[in-house]
Amino acid sequence: MSTAGAKGPGTAPEEMPAEDESVDSVRLKPVVFFGAALLVLAISVWAIVTPEGAENVIGVVVGRISHWFGWYYFLAATLYLLFVVYIALSKYGTVKLGPKHSKPDYGVFTWGAMLFAAGIGIDLMFFSVSGPVSHYLAPPQGDPQTLEAARQAVVWTLFHYGITGWGMYALMGMALAYFSFRYRLPLAIRSALYPIIGRRIHGRIGDTVDLAAIIGTVFGIGVTLGIGVVQLNYGLKVLFGVEEGLAAQIALIVVAVGMATFSAASGVDKGIRRLSQLNILLAALLMLYILVVGEPFRLLNAVVQNVGDYVSRFPSMTLNTFAYDQPIEWLDAWTLFFWAWWIAWAPFVGLFLARISRGRTLREFIAATLFIPFLFTGLFLAIFGNSALFLVRDGNTEFGETAMNVPEQGFYNLLEQYPGFLFSAGLATFVGLLLYVTSADSGALVMGNLSAELPTPVTDAPTWLRIFWAVATGLLTLAMLIVGGVQALTNATIVMGLPFSFVMFLIMAGLYLALRTERMRAETRITTLPGSLSGRMTLHGPPGALNWRQRLTRAMSFPNRRAAARFVDDVCRPAFLEVAHELREQGVEAEVLEGVDEETGIAYVDLRVPIGTSDEFLYGVRPVELPTPAFATRSVSTHDSYVRFEVRLAEGNQDYDVMGYTQEQLIADSLDQYERHLEFLRVRHEATAHSGFPDHRPDDPEAHLPG
Repeated sequence: MSTAGAKGPGTAPEEMPAEDESVDSVRLKPVVFFGAALLVLAISVWAIVTPEGAENVIGVVVGRISHWFGWYYFLAATLYLLFVVYIALSKYGTVKLGPKHSKPDYGVFTWGAMLFAAGIGIDLMFFSVSGPVSHYLAPPQGDPQTLEAARQAVVWTLFHYGITGWGMYALMGMALAYFSFRYRLPLAIRSALYPIIGRRIHGRIGDTVDLAAIIGTVFGIGVTLGIGVVQLNYGLKVLFGVEEGLAAQIALIVVAVGMATFSAASGVDKGIRRLSQLNILLAALLMLYILVVGEPFRLLNAVVQNVGDYVSRFPSMTLNTFAYDQPIEWLDAWTLFFWAWWIAWAPFVGLFLARISRGRTLREFIAATLFIPFLFTGLFLAIFGNSALFLVRDGNTEFGETAMNVPEQGFYNLLEQYPGFLFSAGLATFVGLLLYVTSADSGALVMGNLSAELPTPVTDAPTWLRIFWAVATGLLTLAMLIVGGVQALTNATIVMGLPFSFVMFLIMAGLYLALRTERMRAETRITTLPGSLSGRMTLHGPPGALNWRQRLTRAMSFPNRRAAARFVDDVCRPAFLEVAHELREQGVEAEVLEGVDEETGIAYVDLRVPIGTSDEFLYGVRPVELPTPAFATRSVSTHDSYVRFEVRLAEGNQDYDVMGYTQEQLIADSLDQYERHLEFLRVRHEATAHSGFPDHRPDDPEAHLPG
C-alpha cells in the first residue's frame, strides 16, 4: 500500500504486503461502489456542464452550513479530541490493538518514523506561508499588522494543523485497528458500529457508513490534488516557463491519474514507498536550508515562543466560535474548512495508521499519533511561517499581499528571497510532485478497499477498482477547478465532510461500548475462575482425561496440518455436537457451525448458543499456523510450521491453545466459558441498571463475529 498525501501518510512500511494473494476473492460492495461512483460522477458532470450554477449552489449550501453548523464543527472537533485523550488516560489505555499476546509489527523507531511521515504533504508548502501571512494581515479578531496579530498568525496555523486534527485520525485509526485485529472484523468503517447494530453492519446501515466515508475521502483528496495542481503549476512556470491556466492543470491531473494507474497496474508500490520516504528527507532538507541561510537565531526564538503560545492559548481557541463578532469569511476559509478537511481524510489516514499499529496499546497509539507527526509539521510551519512574517514586518508588503491573495505563489516567492533559488525551488517542486502523485495513488487504493469486501486486513482492492477511483478523483478535481479553483474545493469539502462527522460520533460510541464490555468480561473472568478450577477437580480422572505424561507430550509437540485435521474430526466436532445436543435436551437452542479459515485453509468448528433475541454465546476453536520454534528439535526436521487451535469467543481471540485436548477437556473448557458468559450477563445487567446504558446487545439473533 503506497500512502502519501496532503493530510495523509507520506509513506508506508516496505514490509507491508502491497497486494494480498487472495485478491481473487475480493467482491464489490454494490451499494457502496455504485452509490459513491454515481454521486461523484454526477457532481463532476454537473460542475463541468454548468460551472456557474454549481458555484452558486455550493456557495449557498456552505453559507447555510456555516450559519447552522459552524458551532457544531467546533464542538465535534473538540469532543473527538477529548474522547481519545480520555481513552489514553483511562483504564482502557492498556488494551492492545490486536490479540493480547500480539507483538508490534514494527520497532519503535520504524513505527515512529512512519507516523512522523504521516504529516508530510504538499499542503504544508501551500499553507505554511499563506496561512500566517493571511492571519497577520487579516486576523479574525483584533487589529492587523500588530505584535499581537503576529503572535496569533503562526499559532492559528499551528492550531489548524495541531492535535485537534490528529485526534480525528487517532479516533479512526484505533477503532479500525481494534475491531479488525482484535475482533477479526473487516478493516472497514462499518466494523466500528458492531457493538451498536451487530450483524447489520453487513447490511444497508453498514453500506451507508462506508458510502459516507468514500464521499468524504474523495472530496478530501480532491482538495489535495487541487492544491497540488495550482502549486505545481506555478512551480513549473518559475522553473520552466509553463504558463499558468486550466490547460496545464488538466495536464497535471492526467499525470497524477496516469501515475496512479501505472502503480496499480504494475505493482510498483515499493518504489512509490521509497519515493515517499525520500520525501521526508527532502522536506527536512528544505526546512533546514531556510533555517540556516535565513536568520536561524531569530527563527528559533520565534519557534520557542510559538510553542508557548500554542500550549497556553489552545484551550480558549478550541471552542472559540467568535459568537459576538463572527468573521464568517475567515471561519469558512480556515477553521471550518480545516475541520471538515481533517474529517474527510480521517478514514484514509485512519486505515493507514491501523495497518501499521497492530500490537500497540491504545495509550501508545494515541500518544504517538497526537504528537509525533505534529512535531515535524509544527516545526515546518513555524520556520516557514515566521520567515514569511519577518519579511512582511520588515517592510516587504508586496510579498505579503501576494502570499495572502495568491497562496500558490507565496511559497516560491519566499524561497526567492534566499540564495540558491533554483536549487530550493527545484527541490520544492520535486517534493511536491512526488507527494501529489502518491496522494492520487494511495487515495485510489483506500477508496477501492472501502468499496470492496476484503478477505483479510492486508488484502488490497483489485487493479481495475483502484484505476477507476483514480480517474473519478481526477475528474472531480478538474470539475471543481473549473467551477472556482481551490475555493470551490474548499467549499465542497465543508459540505461533504458534514455527514461523516455524525458517523464519527457513532464510531466513538461503538468503540466505548466494546471497550466497556471487554473490561466487564475481564472482571467476570476473575470472579468465575475459582468455580472453573474447582469444577475440574475430581478424585479419579474421568475417561479420556490426560495423565501427566500425556500432558507433557502435548506441551512439547508441534502438530502439523494433518494432525490439525484429525483434531477437528476426532475431538472438536464430536465434543461440540454432544454439548449442543445436551443443551437442546434442556430446552436451550444451540447449533454447531463449520467453516474453513481464510488465512490457513484449515477447517474449524464453532458452538453457538443464542440467548434470548439480543445476545449469544459463541465458542470456537480457530487454527493459527506459526513457524516452528528453534527449540522444537523433534519436529523441526519434519515441518517448519505448526498449528495451534486457539479459543475464540464472540468478543475475540482468547489467546490460549486447546490443540491436543481430549473431548472431555474441550467440553469442560467450553462449559467454563459458557458459565462465565452467563455470569457476565448477570454482572452487566446489574451494572447497566444504574448506568443508563441499554442492557442488551444489538437485536440480531444471527450476530456473530466472522473470521
